[in-house]
Amino acid sequence: MSDQNRKPAVLEVKDLRVYYETPAGDVLAVNGIDFQLYQGETLGLVGESGCGKSTAAMGILQLVVPPGRIVSGQVLLEGQNLLDLTESELRKLRWAKLSLIPQGAMNSLNPTMKVNRQIQDVIDAHRRGTSKQETQDRILQLLQMVGLPERVYHMYPHQLSGGMKQRVCIAMAIALSPQVIIADESTSALDVVVQRVVAQTMLRVKESLGVSMIMIGHDMGLMAQMVDRIAVMYAGKIVEIAFVKEIFDHPAHPYSQLLIESVPSLKEHKPLKVTEGITHDPRHPPPGCIFQLRCPLVMDQCRQQEPVAQEIRPGQWVACHAYQASEAK
Repeated sequence: MSDQNRKPAVLEVKDLRVYYETPAGDVLAVNGIDFQLYQGETLGLVGESGCGKSTAAMGILQLVVPPGRIVSGQVLLEGQNLLDLTESELRKLRWAKLSLIPQGAMNSLNPTMKVNRQIQDVIDAHRRGTSKQETQDRILQLLQMVGLPERVYHMYPHQLSGGMKQRVCIAMAIALSPQVIIADESTSALDVVVQRVVAQTMLRVKESLGVSMIMIGHDMGLMAQMVDRIAVMYAGKIVEIAFVKEIFDHPAHPYSQLLIESVPSLKEHKPLKVTEGITHDPRHPPPGCIFQLRCPLVMDQCRQQEPVAQEIRPGQWVACHAYQASEAK
């Protein structure tokens, strides 16, 4: 899925597959996804819990641990395939060129270390020879960039609120000015008010640094305010990619339509639409379309042939027989 009339792609993911081994067979968590992230862009990766969003992020970062394994694919960062790098080479690349804002700040920060020491470790690991004063100045600058007061410099994680912890994680992610940041559901564990503060912090930092960002989540309302394009993921596959306005105005895939219809509206008082049916066994996907068991538009063709993504509008790609059939009429 590509768009030639855009800025250069800083990150390209091609046919990435990540499986988890179980006694009953491999769980196909990420089963052949393709997308590009362009310079200065924010791409939203959305879908329900268990669809493979976070596993895709771990695959991109090469942080998949057993029983998970990367089966195949390419992850090209500025043309370099990360799957070809050694662990030592990957360590030099992470934080410096590709960094992560984790989902749970509580579990990501070391409770026994002050904030300044944790950020300092990131800087020292990649920029040896930096003076103590330069490092201190950089940490204070980072705290200011994410809207935290100077006193946080000397504080432990348990002394911070959830939103403040998350902003410390943002400061760590941008410490070395990477080209790409992956935010893995960074606001999901926070209340609505704090979610907004953290989301605005990420957006402000992204714009000031000019970095590219993949924002992972399931909140379509938040995505509408934060991202440039949205990639909709279901059962290990990307079923639609489009500009955010296009996907809200003209969602093509039935699953995209159901996700958008599930967003509460203050203007329209209507019952929320719930996706009916059950998902298939992730170890044994059915032949044809993976959404067939829950799709209100399922046809015989959907049960026999897997749909191929095609561009139906400029920048909008969808893998759906129902839409393709309506276009052919």
